[in-house]
Amino acid sequence: MGNGIRIKIGLKCQESGDINYTTYKNPKTHTEKFEVTKYSPKLRKHTLHKEVKLKS
Repeated sequence: MGNGIRIKIGLKCQESGDINYTTYKNPKTHTEKFEVTKYSPKLRKHTLHKEVKLKS
């Protein structure tokens, strides 16, 4: 994939508990937990999604 160590993470909806999105991050440069507002298809609205580890 290129240089650096990137890990695959899931973005879990804080209201429904579903993992709706996956993305990658470099844990050496971004040590804090990733959180962002994303669309939840189950709830049909934008909610807070937080980083969770995925089984690789």
